[in-house]
Amino acid sequence: MELSDFSTTVGEWLKGEGPDSDIVVSSRIRLARNLADHRFHNRAAPAELEAIESEIGSFLRENDGRFAKLYYRMADLDEIERHILVERHLISREHAAAESPRAVAASDDERLSIMINEEDHLRLQVLRSGMRLAEAWGEIDELDNRLSRAFKFAFHAKWGYLTACPTNVGTGIRVSVMLHLPALVLTREIEKVFRAMSKINLAVRGLYGEGTQAYGDLYQISNQTSLGKQEEKIIDNIESVVPGVIAYERKARKHILATNHLQTEDRLHRALGMLKTARLLTSEETMHLLSAVRLAAAMQVIPEIPSSTINEIFLLTQPAHLQKVTGRALAPEERDIERASYVRKRLSTYV
Repeated sequence: MELSDFSTTVGEWLKGEGPDSDIVVSSRIRLARNLADHRFHNRAAPAELEAIESEIGSFLRENDGRFAKLYYRMADLDEIERHILVERHLISREHAAAESPRAVAASDDERLSIMINEEDHLRLQVLRSGMRLAEAWGEIDELDNRLSRAFKFAFHAKWGYLTACPTNVGTGIRVSVMLHLPALVLTREIEKVFRAMSKINLAVRGLYGEGTQAYGDLYQISNQTSLGKQEEKIIDNIESVVPGVIAYERKARKHILATNHLQTEDRLHRALGMLKTARLLTSEETMHLLSAVRLAAAMQVIPEIPSSTINEIFLLTQPAHLQKVTGRALAPEERDIERASYVRKRLSTYV
């Protein structure tokens, strides 16, 4: 698969499948690991980082067929190509921006990915559609075991896996689910979710993680620390909390339909109408309108549009993807024109 294919396809995590996928867009588990015989990334010289990338990259390409096709060194990619990988949640914004020797490997369906030389030497990730944390854990645990047989990881008998950031010391695990919560936003109940999560030491972040906004009513709920806790306990904690948020969102959806049925239908149909006729659409506006259409589809107000189609439009109208399709860098207004045109074409056959 080439990077050009990313402008027409989406990964498994956006297929709109799996348990509670009308609300749970994706489940993600990430593990941070460092090689015991090398200095941490923030202390290593470029030559050492180059050696780490070469060692890990060679192993993945030669010994694991899942990563044989999608392996990219950041130095070989231009800015647009790097940001395509950010938009697909395969790398972080920091990984895309850095100039030091870095790389990413991913499976064809993008369920598995590995960042090399981000904050840590290795950042393993499994990303699945719907509420599938148990399945994600099984996959990433297998990958972690496979790599631990090939490389000696930095590990302390008392503190566990050693990482560049103290919050990741221990298991090195970050468990998160991405939720679509438009009804809680509309009913202004979303702040209650934030407060409830904070009380039990869970973080609520935006679309692209820490420090980002919740465009399109998309929120990530994740653990904040991993020290002194077993991986399964951290996963169980998230799995015990998320169903309550899902139920809260479903209750809010029923409430807005029951109390303001006509106004709700009007709002959601207007969102679809704007997407089908607009000549200029910013990225933020598109995500806001698509959020309303995704809600409409889930509540059977506009049942003809599959959530998988809405998810695809959401991803493929992001700035880097649009520019990859056109084959050139676009000024902001040019992107708005191309985005509106693409959305009109994709939605022209619906309603």
